Amino acid sequence: MSPQTNRLVSLDALRGFTIAAMLMVNFPGSEEYVFFTLRHTKWNGLSFTDLVAPIFLFVVGVSIVFAYSKRKWDGRPTGELYRKIIIRSLKIFAVGMFLNLMPTFDFSDIRWTGTLHRIAFVFLGCAVLYLNTNWKQQAWVGAVILVAYWLALTLIPTPGIGKVMLEPGVNLVAWFDTQFLPGKMWQGTWDPESILSTFPSIVSGITGMLAGQLLQSTFTPNEKVNYLMTAGVFSAALGYFWGLGFPVNENLWTSSFVLVTSGFACLLLGALYFMVDILGKTKGTLPGIIFGANAIAVYVLGDILALFFYGATFGEYSLNEHAVNGLITMGVAPNLASLLYALFFVSVNFLPAYLLYRKKIFIKL
Repeated sequence: MSPQTNRLVSLDALRGFTIAAMLMVNFPGSEEYVFFTLRHTKWNGLSFTDLVAPIFLFVVGVSIVFAYSKRKWDGRPTGELYRKIIIRSLKIFAVGMFLNLMPTFDFSDIRWTGTLHRIAFVFLGCAVLYLNTNWKQQAWVGAVILVAYWLALTLIPTPGIGKVMLEPGVNLVAWFDTQFLPGKMWQGTWDPESILSTFPSIVSGITGMLAGQLLQSTFTPNEKVNYLMTAGVFSAALGYFWGLGFPVNENLWTSSFVLVTSGFACLLLGALYFMVDILGKTKGTLPGIIFGANAIAVYVLGDILALFFYGATFGEYSLNEHAVNGLITMGVAPNLASLLYALFFVSVNFLPAYLLYRKKIFIKL
């Protein structure tokens, strides 16, 4: 734990709202009743839920710039920095494994991938890249990865099938996981946090680093906003048109998906930067700032609290089932009842986040 110093307030707000959205979509009141856009798309396409993870990785990239820019140029031995980066990545990965094993801790049925695991790899890859390259080189690395991934998935036939496939479980990404990914996979024969798709997910972090370096540039604040918004529109449009031939797909983390979601992330950051850091209007963004100040801690706490709010049974039903069924009985539409309970759960997680923020306690892995 350490005191907070010199944070970009809009970045905390974006990080926090993203974590709140992650809790909301991960924990609906009922899996049976969920608004369409609050579900992950089954395969190709883009919903609100599909935006959450890539925006958080974008924020990771921005945060790397603000965390390491001074130390990159002050002559501190790089060995010390690398050691801290590797240790932090291992800590995030270890917490992800802890959440995967809860509550039974059955090591015979273990999954080695997940949201925090991907964050760990993206943080490691982006931080090392940032310390050794300038922004132009980072942009080129990102572009090469996206193009190479696109060519691999659209030109290389899936072994054993003999033709190019982009459907679930039979594409090159799924085949690679069956050969090299240990443990169980989320969907049985394939996993959305796969080995190969980790590479384009690192590009989501790289786009965040580019945005972070823009925010640290000598441009005026208004110029920074203009460039962020322009880059956001251009990236989203390019991703859309690329998606006509290489579909926007979160499960494969396609190149078009990276550009579309990074474009949205740029637009959100630009809007928040203008509102919060330029105009000083923080009132509406305070919940996001509070969540964002301890984002990973809140994410972990959400999984732990869910053991009670979703797992514990009272009579025949769990607490969420009692609540949703009660709201439906009162005449509330099922999907809305499910959403209201999800928002209630987000509010429950907000209470400890608020206490930590008030006491100026910021938990870092």
